[in-house]
Amino acid sequence: MAIFHMATNSPTKAEVIANWIPTQPWGPSTDAMVTLVGSFHFDDPEGRVGMQTHLVDAGGTLLQVPLTYRDTPLDSAEDALIGQMEHSVLGTRWVYDGLGDARFVTVLAGVTMTGQGQALGMARYDDRWYVAPSDVKLEGGGWSHEAAPIDGFVADPDHTNDVVFRSDHFALTVFRQPVPGSRPPIGLTATWDEQPDPVVLAEIREL
Repeated sequence: MAIFHMATNSPTKAEVIANWIPTQPWGPSTDAMVTLVGSFHFDDPEGRVGMQTHLVDAGGTLLQVPLTYRDTPLDSAEDALIGQMEHSVLGTRWVYDGLGDARFVTVLAGVTMTGQGQALGMARYDDRWYVAPSDVKLEGGGWSHEAAPIDGFVADPDHTNDVVFRSDHFALTVFRQPVPGSRPPIGLTATWDEQPDPVVLAEIREL
C-alpha cells in the first residue's frame, strides 16, 4: 500500500521529467511537447523508497520513466541521480532514474514475474481514508509458483531504448519506449482509458 499525501512538490514531477528526458539518448528532442499520460506505484519492501513509473507522451512517442524518491542520497548511484525535489510534507527528496536504483529493479522483476505488486494508493484527508486508484492497469506474470531470487541484477553496459539486466537466473528487459503487443510468456503490460490495447513494459527470460 502506498500512502499519498495532500502535498506539493517543487519542482513538480512533470517539470523534473520534462527537463531530464531530452538529455537521455532514448529521449525526445528538446522542443518536443511532454505530457504525462498516467502513472503507477510499487511498494518498497522496507517502506522507505517511493517508487513511481510515469508513462509520458513526448512528441507522439510513448516513454516509460520509472523514478524513485529517497530521503537521503543513494550511495554509488550518482549517474542515476536526476535531481532534488522539495516535498511539502516529507521534505527534500532525491529523485533517481528507477532503472539505476537496485531496489526498484528488484521489485520490477517480481511484479513482471507474478503480476503482483502494483501499490494500492491511500490518502488521508479530514480524518478519513480515501482510495487513490492508479489510472494505469498492470497485467503481469507467467512464472511458475517456484520460489526464485529476484535480486542481483546488473545492467548490460550497452543499451539504448531497451535496458537489459542480468542476474544469475534471469534476463530482465525494460522497454523505455513501450509499444502495443501481447504480454510475453513472462512479462508486464499496461493499459489505460485512452490505450485499451496493452503496451509491453518489461519481459523476463530464464537463463
